[in-house]
Amino acid sequence: MTWRAPEITRKNEPYVGDERTMLEGWLDYHRDTLLLKCAGLTAERLKTPSVEPSGLTLLGLVRHLTEVERWWFRIRAAGQPLDSVYCTDASPDGDLDDIADADAAADFAAYAAEVEAARQAAANLRLDQTFTRRRRDGGADEINVRWVYVHMIEEYARHNGHADLIRERIDGVTGD
Repeated sequence: MTWRAPEITRKNEPYVGDERTMLEGWLDYHRDTLLLKCAGLTAERLKTPSVEPSGLTLLGLVRHLTEVERWWFRIRAAGQPLDSVYCTDASPDGDLDDIADADAAADFAAYAAEVEAARQAAANLRLDQTFTRRRRDGGADEINVRWVYVHMIEEYARHNGHADLIRERIDGVTGD
């Protein structure tokens, strides 16, 4: 039997709540949206690239957002000393690029585990808690956890737009 991406029932974003409830609710809405874009597809179809010259795939997006969840919530905000899941010095964009031999079931399990670990890490952080981000140009920025939530919502929203176009190319399925 061929593996298929799991079906997902997306929860509505919150309409009322305190700041953390709103940030977590909107982030969960976008997490669910990514999974919804992948729902019902075989592992092979999840590896279908968008259009040339791009090699962007739905499975690549799942792997990328696994890395991003880990990077911002656990490594940066919570200060956990973790390695990347897919990216290496030899393949710095391995999350997006190393798809041919990727195991979709393992990648979706890694995504689910990383989202849960990010939730647990964030639960112990205040929204106004800060950390220092070192930039590639040698500079540094002071960032708070609130910024991480807003950035993650933006990251998912942008990539969910990509996912929508890729899914439409694969089988014509569209949606919000």
